[in-house]
Amino acid sequence: MSAAAPPVVIRVEDLTIAYADHVVQKNISFEVRRGEVFVILGGSGCGKSSLLKNMIGLYKPSTGRVLFDGEDIVTAEGEARLALLRKFGVMYQSGALFGSMSVLENVCLPLDEFTDLGAPEKALIASAKLNQVGLLPASAQKPSALSGGMQKRAGIARAMALDPGILFLDEPSAGLDPITSAGLDRTILELSKGLGITFVVVTHELQSIYAIADRCVMLDARTKTMIAQGKPADLRDHSEDPYVRQFFLRQAEPAAEAGEKPPS
Repeated sequence: MSAAAPPVVIRVEDLTIAYADHVVQKNISFEVRRGEVFVILGGSGCGKSSLLKNMIGLYKPSTGRVLFDGEDIVTAEGEARLALLRKFGVMYQSGALFGSMSVLENVCLPLDEFTDLGAPEKALIASAKLNQVGLLPASAQKPSALSGGMQKRAGIARAMALDPGILFLDEPSAGLDPITSAGLDRTILELSKGLGITFVVVTHELQSIYAIADRCVMLDARTKTMIAQGKPADLRDHSEDPYVRQFFLRQAEPAAEAGEKPPS
């Protein structure tokens, strides 16, 4: 008898993202289950990061709902909204570290803002988070002294400071060499499997997708909606949409038909 599926922790329902009259994505619906690594993917400019920003409440969708454990972050206000925001941490694409602070001080920022802990306790927690991402030896350094991969790890440590059950990562592999990217993938898997953290990751890096994703959704800039959902290998091998297979197989656009002038 198979084990029951983990509970749903995020439910996106019929979401439409638009800026003024410009629709970015429409009719987006999916679920994220506790403990999985869930990837949002698609080509450049399809709205992946916009979807993430709507999911974490930075932007308000034109229509639809984003539910965390059944509570709608779109309509929540006051203390109810703050309680929902405490459920997750975010690592932005650039790392978004403050250059005038040490790595340890950067990780302490959420603790400074949302707890009444003393300085020794905050430093202890921040050190533990840095240790979990393999960055404790760099705790006294400024972000400018870190490599790109180390800055991403520091951003993850800061996102973990308040022990959220969910982490959102925006393009974690962007700008990293293959070896550094593979190391970051390993860290994500270790945190997911070891601590039970749920990850929602925005990326278009195929190697990372295959390495970390339990499930994924694919957005399409042409149709402005979600065109695929499932396990990466299943979508690669069995999708009926030729564009989905083309993406996962890393194939170029088909050559121009005979008689057509190729683009200059």
